Amino acid sequence: MVTYRRLTDRRGMMGHMPDPTTPELLMVVDGNSLLHRSFHALAASNARNRAGEPIWAIRGLLTQLVVAAERIGPQRIIVGFDDPDRNWRRERWPHYKAQRAEKLPSLDSQLLLARAVLDELGVQVVCPEAQEADDVLASVSARAGTEGGQCVVVTSDRDAFCLINSHTRVLRVINGGVDASPVLTPERLQLMIGIGPQQYPDFAALRGDPSDNLPGVRGIGPKRAVTLLTEVGDGEQIFADAESGGELITAALSRTWAQRLADPTARQVWQHNRQVMQMRHDLDLGPLTDRGRLPLSAAAVRQVLLDLGLPATARTAARVLAEDPNAETESATTDSLGWQSRAQWQGARRSLPALPVNLQPTLF
Repeated sequence: MVTYRRLTDRRGMMGHMPDPTTPELLMVVDGNSLLHRSFHALAASNARNRAGEPIWAIRGLLTQLVVAAERIGPQRIIVGFDDPDRNWRRERWPHYKAQRAEKLPSLDSQLLLARAVLDELGVQVVCPEAQEADDVLASVSARAGTEGGQCVVVTSDRDAFCLINSHTRVLRVINGGVDASPVLTPERLQLMIGIGPQQYPDFAALRGDPSDNLPGVRGIGPKRAVTLLTEVGDGEQIFADAESGGELITAALSRTWAQRLADPTARQVWQHNRQVMQMRHDLDLGPLTDRGRLPLSAAAVRQVLLDLGLPATARTAARVLAEDPNAETESATTDSLGWQSRAQWQGARRSLPALPVNLQPTLF
């Protein structure tokens, strides 16, 4: 296992010293996930730029990105977005996400503007034709593994749990912000939901995902799905057992459940969900240029964040993303969450429930 040595200089700044003999540590961010989260969480601020365009979700996205980078210490940052115009899954399965309301104009405009802002900041933005951000996360993770690197995925979605392995971790952003969110390893995922990453695709397909308009196998919720996967086997083994008498399912659940899962419809639902939920690990990301490699330009970092009205984040970003020794040490979180001072932010953080000891955030 490769370990990454954090270096602290005399001013207490944290980061990763580039070393050509060690693998690259990438931070790949689910741009759609974090921007959507910020859009709803910060809507009351109605923050706008000088041109009157809404920017509150962009401010939240950038603040989360800076805090995550400060915590992870990556050598490169990549942000993935859904193609706003085409989606191959919806083209193949029209019901996919069909229940969702049309995006508000203020959300659409911020999704578009965010890509331009991040590009100006200097991070690598990836928005492949007809693909989703999930496909970018999976492809970056796969590439990191192939090239001997390591990767931390930053997202608020559970879909990325299947990407966790020896070279990929998932920083799952939850209520309380990036600082309060767990970095999930295979062991922590097992502790949290009772299965490992390799079992997660079958778990999700059995359970379904209402947010994507994908019903699960009738009557199978998270608990029954975990029981089946741990006591019977993977999806194929579960349905093979059901079709051959259901001895293992009967022992794990009941005879009634063995009969229900023998219904061909149950297998069809599971297979369909597996197909739709399957992430692409083979996107052609092209050559990874110096874009997104830290340190970024201190001038660009400051200008972008000050233009968005994020002075505290600008100072933190200059230190974390641009390694500016003159930047003041300050929490970026004081900007986006509306705390009047770092002391108020720290007080609010102390009021958050502590994570279980085995889920305390760490890296590799």
